[in-house]
Amino acid sequence: MSSLKRLFGAPKKAVTQETAAEALQTAEEQLNKKQIFLEKKINEEIAKAKKFGLKNKRAALECLRKKALYEKQLELNDGALMKLQAQRNALDSALMNKNILDTMKTVNSAMRGIHKDMDVDKVHDLMDDVNEQQDIANEIAAAISMPTGSDLVDDDELLRELEELAEEDVAEKLLDVHNVDELPSIPVGEPTRSKPKASKKAEEASELANLEMWSA
Repeated sequence: MSSLKRLFGAPKKAVTQETAAEALQTAEEQLNKKQIFLEKKINEEIAKAKKFGLKNKRAALECLRKKALYEKQLELNDGALMKLQAQRNALDSALMNKNILDTMKTVNSAMRGIHKDMDVDKVHDLMDDVNEQQDIANEIAAAISMPTGSDLVDDDELLRELEELAEEDVAEKLLDVHNVDELPSIPVGEPTRSKPKASKKAEEASELANLEMWSA
């Protein structure tokens, strides 16, 4: 048995979403570090090539060759990083779809449990019975609120009451017309003005004049 395991290898454990996410994160961190390293080396080789210039063409060209190699590695590194990011997006989408499906299964199971003891025909029968009982309740309410024989009013009695009201209305109108005929007449001509009373001093002066005339 052990020889078979060595030959075919031990059975692999199922990879969980957490394990896959951790593996992706580790790989992305490594590629990001490598990207920083390669960019640094490229800048260093460019600086060396500028320093050597035409004075030392061989050294300058060697620096440019190294720069080209670093740029090629950087290009491959960027491609690998993009693939990992695409896998991360795919993993997130798969996880979201799984959560949605699990939710739908849970809801479906709950609905199945709710509808387990429910039957469409029984529901229709129940609704028919509810409507029938409602109709009976309405009929009972109408019967209770219907006036009895003692509560009914004779039409002849109502007609006499209406005639009395009409007679009272006519009498009130005649009384109003009679009151209008007895209104006071409107005065004709200009109103007379009352003479103003003499002042107290004028009266005293008149009395003194009369006394002097009698004493003379």
